[in-house]
Order: sequence, then C-alpha cells, then structure tokens
Amino acid sequence: MTIFVYGLSFKARRENLIELFAPFGEVSSARIIINKETRRSRGYGFVEMDDADAERAIEALNGTEHMGRTINVTKANERPAAES
Repeated sequence: MTIFVYGLSFKARRENLIELFAPFGEVSSARIIINKETRRSRGYGFVEMDDADAERAIEALNGTEHMGRTINVTKANERPAAES
C-alpha cells in the first residue's frame, strides 16, 4: 500500500521517513517530493509498505508530531491509468 504523508518539515529527508515508519514493518520505498525549480522539499512524500503494516502505521502516526510539525498520514489515492 502507498501511504501519503503531508505536513512534513522541509528539513525531512527520505531516511527520516524510513526511520519513522520502520517500527510498523518493512518499508519498501520512501520518497520526499522536491520542487524542481527550488530543489527544496514540498512538505509531503510517499511511503510504501505491506497493507497490514501500512494500516497500523496510518492509525498510529496520523496527527502526531515529527520534527516539530504535526503530520497527516493517509492511504494514497491511486493514480488514474493513463489513457492511450
């Protein structure tokens, strides 16, 4: 499952997301979205985990504080399939 995490500190890095979610299970991938022009964090990112682990992480982490900011953690919406 892909998890959407927003409200992140602009200083947060990929490693911080992995560290935050690791207690709930294996993190398959984590990424922070970067503004292409400024090369700075946009304050949100995505984490991929096993479904059961992801549900536990969402329940435990949504609305908690991380690096001085209250984060929001939800299931990511699936991207619509590209039309041919």
